[in-house]
Amino acid sequence: MTTAAHDLGDTLKRLGVSPAWQDGGMATRSPVDGTSAGRLAGAAAGEVEAAVGRACAAFDAWRRVPAPRRGELVRLLGEELRVAKDDLARLVTLEAGKITSEGLGEVQEMIDVCDFAVGLSRQLYGLTLPSERPGHHMRETWQPLGPVAVITAFNFPVAVWAWNAALALVCGDPVIWKPSDKTSLVALAVQAVFERAVARFGADAPEGLNQVLVGGAEVGQALARDPRIPLVSATGSTRMGKAVAVDVAGRLGRSLLELGGNNAMIVAPGADLDLAVRAIAFSAVGTCGQRCTSLRRLLVHEDLADGLIARLKVAYETLPVGDPRDDGTLIGPLIDEASAEAMAAALTQAVAEGGEVVTGGQRLDRDGAYVRPAIVRMPEQSAIVRHETFAPILYVMTWRELDQAIAMQNAVPQGLSSCIFTDSVRQAETFLSAWGSDCGIANVNIGPSGAEIGGAFGGEKDTGGGRESGSDAWKAYMRRQTQTVNFSTALPLAQGVRFDV
Repeated sequence: MTTAAHDLGDTLKRLGVSPAWQDGGMATRSPVDGTSAGRLAGAAAGEVEAAVGRACAAFDAWRRVPAPRRGELVRLLGEELRVAKDDLARLVTLEAGKITSEGLGEVQEMIDVCDFAVGLSRQLYGLTLPSERPGHHMRETWQPLGPVAVITAFNFPVAVWAWNAALALVCGDPVIWKPSDKTSLVALAVQAVFERAVARFGADAPEGLNQVLVGGAEVGQALARDPRIPLVSATGSTRMGKAVAVDVAGRLGRSLLELGGNNAMIVAPGADLDLAVRAIAFSAVGTCGQRCTSLRRLLVHEDLADGLIARLKVAYETLPVGDPRDDGTLIGPLIDEASAEAMAAALTQAVAEGGEVVTGGQRLDRDGAYVRPAIVRMPEQSAIVRHETFAPILYVMTWRELDQAIAMQNAVPQGLSSCIFTDSVRQAETFLSAWGSDCGIANVNIGPSGAEIGGAFGGEKDTGGGRESGSDAWKAYMRRQTQTVNFSTALPLAQGVRFDV
């Protein structure tokens, strides 16, 4: 098989990305085999300034285009993504290390959210309100907000941009995209696809409607601090999100943050264990444990624990780990060496805190950061369990009463996704109640990873609370305006009517 670097070059060429990207100072490296495809040019401070200026000019023009017409551009983008799907998915595999089916699934999410946004472009509904004043009419209208900065992480290098961009574009907002410095090439490829959609759309699309700024944390910081950007949507680590939140709040801007997961599954007596084992394996080891929705904590009723752990151990030891381009591979590499070191350190700490490694955790002898997924039985929810390690480590703990399990589920600061496996309606409804799971996503007999485009995606606790993609997430990209019209010929001072001077 060709090196990942050679494969990257061929794929970028097919997608229409100019070779000029190789003339910079940022090294690119594929997690598939560690090979480098070239060096990217990062955006300098002046380029960030210029990009924001172009976005502001684009906003002045784009907000004047009717929303259904804006939806037409997103429809064309969805068509271009369909044409480029296989190559974009290949690029996700090469640059992020995802297996082929996961790369294809991520691009399909881009297509799906485009479809959602096209319909949304005719449904940006406001309200009509009864006025207390005679001869007056009140209504609430949603208006375009302004340029939106989108900062994305390596683990979903294209789908998260699409969740934000498709909605922002139909809402009337230009987008400035700062991708992860670990997955910038696929962002350049998406920009090439976007430009093909713009060429088909015509002159209504202004220059600078979507821009990509490659670089490190300094580029994201410059965007977060720029007062001309009313909304910064950032997905990634809690550490990064806190920095963005401080910078945006310092200028009274808006931030939309989707950060930590550390997701748990509760397995109750009577649960379908065949279904649970499949869900555990898929959600705990998929993308090598590098999803924000990965399963990291397994909370099992004490009567089931020994048998379930034994079944999981057998399943884990047969999971194929290897080159994500190969047919049959289910687990690709960690993104880089630092991630492998973090996994090793977490396992060491887990043992020091009383844990027992049931299986996995070893490095594979090959180029790239390939590891065996690990299962660790823990006596309690210790410090390392409450800390989210972005690697395929599954911590298993037991419980006796459901209230105890729900309390354990909620006893971490991260609040993205959660689930319970049970055949009891009472247990399921308790888990979904106001005193049940405190996460933004709560599932019954479904694992925590994976989400449909129609539902808003994100957490609801102190790690961001951002909501992207479906439902009413579009409101984050707009400003609400209460409008009052006096259609009377006089302004009578009726009893109970305020007269403000």
